[in-house]
Amino acid sequence: MARPGHTRNRPSSEEDEDEEAEDPLDAMISRTGCAAQHRELQECMAARQDWRHCQTQVRAFGECMARRQRAEEPRRAPGSRQAHPSPAGD
Repeated sequence: MARPGHTRNRPSSEEDEDEEAEDPLDAMISRTGCAAQHRELQECMAARQDWRHCQTQVRAFGECMARRQRAEEPRRAPGSRQAHPSPAGD
């Protein structure tokens, strides 16, 4: 049985073989160290069926990912940062 959360479309012939294979998105999130927060968010979304009722989990996951991103910033080479447009459109 497939786990709740992110799903991938795949041919049925591969389904039995790949049943135990980890979802690439889940593997990526596990590497961030934010898997527990992501799992809690997924469980809330499955139970409540509305992300607006899961704001505590949304914030916790977002804060975890932001901490990871800030921790990674010093490791990047100068000039390799991608420019992000300002929300105000400056």
